[in-house]
Amino acid sequence: MSGVMVPDSKTAQKERLRSEIKKPSLYKVIMLNDNYTTMEFVVDILKKIFRKNSSEANEIMLSIHKKGRGTAGIYTYDIAATKKKQVHEEAAKSGFPLKCILEKE
Repeated sequence: MSGVMVPDSKTAQKERLRSEIKKPSLYKVIMLNDNYTTMEFVVDILKKIFRKNSSEANEIMLSIHKKGRGTAGIYTYDIAATKKKQVHEEAAKSGFPLKCILEKE
C-alpha cells in the first residue's frame, strides 16, 4: 500500500453534492410611495408584516415618503413573494393602493 487514502464512492458523492449546493437568491421587498396611503398605515404594515420595531418602521416609511421607495426587507423568493402578497391584501382591505415590488439582490 502506498499510504494514500482514496475516498470511497459515497464520500466522493457527498463532496460533489456539497459543491453543487448553492445558497438561494435573495430578493428585496421594495415598498413604493403613493399619494393616498397614510404614513401611519405604512408604519403599521412594516411592524406587522416585516416585524420592524417602531424606529426601523419610521425610518423606512420616511425613506419611502422622501425617495419614493424603501426596502422593507430582504428574503428568499418565496418569503419575499408572500410578504408582497400580504401587503397588497392588507392595503386592499383598508382601501389603500400601497404596492410592493421585488428586486433580486
